[in-house]
Amino acid sequence: MWNHARGWGYTDLPNPCEGIQGHSLAKRTVYITDAVFSAVRMYGSAPLRDAMDLAYLTGQRPADALRMTEQDIIDGHLIITQEKTKQPLRITITGELAKLVERIRARKATHKIVTGALLTNIHGKRLTAPALRTHFDAAKKRASKHVPELAQDIMAFWFYDLRAKAADDTSDDRGDQAASDLLGHDSVKTTQRHYLRRGKIVAPTK
Repeated sequence: MWNHARGWGYTDLPNPCEGIQGHSLAKRTVYITDAVFSAVRMYGSAPLRDAMDLAYLTGQRPADALRMTEQDIIDGHLIITQEKTKQPLRITITGELAKLVERIRARKATHKIVTGALLTNIHGKRLTAPALRTHFDAAKKRASKHVPELAQDIMAFWFYDLRAKAADDTSDDRGDQAASDLLGHDSVKTTQRHYLRRGKIVAPTK
């Protein structure tokens, strides 16, 4: 910003940040195991279970999952344009994702309120980010109480970690390129650098 101000003629003083060493954050390495995922999901509300499943199965960011609507389902695909990168994706609605969409529609049908959003709260209205956080935190606390042996891992669970779990699990099943495609990355190296947290499966020397 200071450099912009110099260019606009607001100041001719040198940038006070010059020479200050930058600080880089360490890469997050937490992998959410199936046991931790299941524990939180078990003690979560119906809206949270839908949100967890949708975020995991599509590999999308929480904000993108919250924006998904019925209108995004076209010709058997879930059409996504990622807010952060504007990357377009078409995720085939098959397998567990198809079952999830039917479950979501069945739950929405029990409410008089009509909304196009796929993720809704307990009243049938669009699920918001603050409400998702409240549901998620409450589920983690209940899960920690009932599954104490996993309490530490449960409390370390961030909702955003589901994107990395989707990447890791897809990579194990179908390879790094498939994981990169699901996350909407232009380069598989981005997926490998930031989202694959478990390492490659390799054989021993002998």
